[in-house]
Formats: sequence, C-alpha cells, structure tokens
Amino acid sequence: MFEIEDERKRARELGRRGGVEHTVTLKVGEWIVAAQPDGDVERTNAAGKTSAVHFFHFPFTDQQVDAFRNADAEIILGVGHENYAHMAVIPKAVREALAEDFS
Repeated sequence: MFEIEDERKRARELGRRGGVEHTVTLKVGEWIVAAQPDGDVERTNAAGKTSAVHFFHFPFTDQQVDAFRNADAEIILGVGHENYAHMAVIPKAVREALAEDFS
C-alpha cells in the first residue's frame, strides 16, 4: 500500500510507479521469490498510473517454505521499480506469523 495523504502528491507519485506490481520480491535465504500480483483487476492503468493498494501471492517451493520457517532466516521484501526502489528486513515476529500460513 502506498499511503500518501496529499491528493496531488499521491496522484503524481502513483503516476510514476506504473508496473510496480511486477517488481516485488521476497529474498528467502539464497532464493529470490518473485511476487505474482492478484489478477482480479489490473493495478496499473493504460496511462501508467498504479493503484495505491496491491495484493500479491508468492509461489514458494517446498525448499523455500522450509527456509522461510527457519528461525534464523533473514527475509527481505524488495521493490525494484525504477521510481521506487526499497528493501526491508521482515521482523522475526512477522516472519513467524506469516510462516503459519504455510500450514
């Protein structure tokens, strides 16, 4: 979710981030898992403006699930868009909660 309160700034920034939904990844140990955007609606319009809200699925292999569940695993969420590049380490408590989704 891109949370930008100012309406003009939000329109400008979302207009610069078209296709961002195709640049999201999770780094799990040695693997990089590319996000698959939900296909319910197109998140970037014909003018190149992206939505403020995105939903993803990550197609993990069994080995990647095991790596994700590893208590010592460092999980990094990445966005590699040319106008919005960002990486964040997923906190241990969040990783543990997300790992329950694999059950």
